[in-house]
Amino acid sequence: MRRIPRLRPEPVLLGLLVVLTLASISFGTTSVRPADLFAVESTRAALAWSVIVEIRLPRTLLALLTGGSLGLSGAVLQGLLRNPLADPGILGISALASLGAVLAFYFGLWSVAAGGVTGGLLAALLLIGLAGRRAGTLTLLLAGVALSSFAVALTALALNLAPSPLAAYEMMFWLLGSVADRSWSHLQLATPLILLGWGLLLATRRGLTALALGEDVAHSLGIDLPRLRLLAITGTACCVGAAVAVAGSIGFVGLVVPHLLRAWVGHDPGRLLIASGLGGAALLLAADLAIRAVAQGPELKLGVATALVGAPFFLWQVLRMREAP
Repeated sequence: MRRIPRLRPEPVLLGLLVVLTLASISFGTTSVRPADLFAVESTRAALAWSVIVEIRLPRTLLALLTGGSLGLSGAVLQGLLRNPLADPGILGISALASLGAVLAFYFGLWSVAAGGVTGGLLAALLLIGLAGRRAGTLTLLLAGVALSSFAVALTALALNLAPSPLAAYEMMFWLLGSVADRSWSHLQLATPLILLGWGLLLATRRGLTALALGEDVAHSLGIDLPRLRLLAITGTACCVGAAVAVAGSIGFVGLVVPHLLRAWVGHDPGRLLIASGLGGAALLLAADLAIRAVAQGPELKLGVATALVGAPFFLWQVLRMREAP
């Protein structure tokens, strides 16, 4: 019997991304399509340009960049920590980026996005300093949990001491996460750091594959574990910190996507990285499309939507683990 070749995940996910991207720039409350950009009627073409290029396209690209960052960093951290429950929030990077954005809003020192980027980079420096070069995986994990808890507490303190209920409402509204009402200026701020983070995270592929066999085996294969941790921490801080800075806090994507794709790539942590990046982008863009499709009034926040999907998935994983022999 002839064996049917197994499809690789990358081409399938890339094709799905193309379809979702076209749907995202075509769908909205205003009935314009990409083809209207080339309409003979100048008024129609100008309207299409304003809606598609200035509103829908930045939203679509930001969803792709944010979802890709969360999926890729989640796969890297799960491979680095050898913990299937790890995600970008576990090291405190998302929490500190959110804190930076909230403080920037609270004191009016600079833009909210710049504050979030600063918080993400500060998280990387603190983690490197707390864990140390010779620290093990457990030390890094504990340092991240402590940093995350402290950042969440400070964020809650800022909300509690907000000068007015309206200011607290606006900060909380931002923390729920969204890619709506974002502009090209947000993309210009976040994209360089996100791309830098992707490069650093993809450089961990060989090391993560070796680390799956154990730290001793990885060391015998010539893997520099402190350098591997440094790449993972810095890469996650760059891309997730920048994404959180402009899109707010969006959870569960980094946890769910690697789980969905791990069996498809043969449980190889190195091969999982690109697939998780593409899968995270597809998941977040699909969630944003679903929000726009069902909205009858104010749109549901993207962070709320991903939590509504991610939490039941997490519970389903726990129940499945209980039933496994």
